[in-house]
Amino acid sequence: MPIYKCRSISQNGTIVTTRIDDINRNAVIKRLKRNDYTPISITEQIGIKKGAKVKKKKNIKDIQDVVKNANTSDIAVNRGAKKTSYVQKVNQALMKTEKVTTRDIVIFTQNFYLLKKANFNNIHALSTIIESTENYILKGVLEDILAGVEAGENMYTTMEYYSNIFPFIYINMIKVGELSGSLTTSLEQAVKYLDDSADINKKVRSILVPNLVQFIGILILLVAGTLFAIPAIQNVFDAVGSQETLPGVTLWFASFLDKVILYWYVPTFIVVATVAGIIFYIRTPKGSYNFDYFKYTMPIFGKLIFALDFSRLMRAMLLNLNNGMRIQEALEVSKNVVKNYVMLSIIETAINNILIGQSWIEPLENSGLPSPMITEMLKIGMKTDLAEMMAKLLEYMEIDIDNIIENIMKVLPQVVYSIVGVVLIFFVLVVLVPCIQVYMGGFLFSAAGF
Repeated sequence: MPIYKCRSISQNGTIVTTRIDDINRNAVIKRLKRNDYTPISITEQIGIKKGAKVKKKKNIKDIQDVVKNANTSDIAVNRGAKKTSYVQKVNQALMKTEKVTTRDIVIFTQNFYLLKKANFNNIHALSTIIESTENYILKGVLEDILAGVEAGENMYTTMEYYSNIFPFIYINMIKVGELSGSLTTSLEQAVKYLDDSADINKKVRSILVPNLVQFIGILILLVAGTLFAIPAIQNVFDAVGSQETLPGVTLWFASFLDKVILYWYVPTFIVVATVAGIIFYIRTPKGSYNFDYFKYTMPIFGKLIFALDFSRLMRAMLLNLNNGMRIQEALEVSKNVVKNYVMLSIIETAINNILIGQSWIEPLENSGLPSPMITEMLKIGMKTDLAEMMAKLLEYMEIDIDNIIENIMKVLPQVVYSIVGVVLIFFVLVVLVPCIQVYMGGFLFSAAGF
């Protein structure tokens, strides 16, 4: 059984180096993760077999003993026990909270793209980037990717083990690039994908976050005012013997809140059951398909989600066509950049159509999701030069995506302001109107018999 030298990071941020014997590298990774260790690098020890005379082998069972004696990742041989310095303690504390951000991935991809354009091979490029990487967690991940490349694996195979760091679409863009022999172009597209995603998320957050905070604030004032201010106003009316009554909507909402507080378990159960039911349904094959179809047809964001997915598919196809692949092969490889089941089903139908001699564009047209302009451009491309027409199609789609985003940025604030406005009006009717009623003092005339 082969022996692997493993470097991993524990939950408390300590680096552990050990040797593990198992059937293959994947089994070692699963074994480490089961014991709450994050793999950094795993290297097979060539020439070392189980039973050979080697230094005491450390297994998962005695890793805790290793942690107690390990100070840093750079432990010299025969180095005596030594207390951890203050600087090392600070570094370990920082390692615990360090995360790989989207910006870290963007910087890595940009640097890797520039080095590949300068004709660096993958091993040389990764080695160069690792030396200048400041994020310790990302540095360990890149070392693991480098070890895989040196062992003859593709980059994307190691990236798939770190799906919590690299987005699904990103990994599959690298996969398409490696399989098609155009990794440099895929890296350029990956950078654009990350930048565009970050830009869209930033714009949406700039609209949603302030209004969401305002919405939650109004709800808190509404509930607090109904629970505390309204009873106080009613007590004032009762104390002076006034015949004035609170507005009907105020009395109704106060009664509603009282029932919610009294029978709190009923709405809680309804909410939990509804959420659990939706999650369970989405995890079924039919539910996943319907949910993905809803993503493409939902108000406001549906067109944008479809346009982004379809644009990525066309870019991957163009990349593969330019590298000499046939349409069927290009579709088969390019579908990896899409995660939506509706789009995947369209692609599978298109591939089947090619096998039986029918048009691969027909499933796209029948779905009703792409615009007529898109399908017509593809049909023209099939009669002339498909790669050239796809390049023009992507230019058209970039303009179309920009227009969709611009429209969303116009419509989204109006929708959010409308929702916040309705809640604000309800707050005025329920809480502020009774307060104004007390402030005006009209209840005193009623109490005096006028």
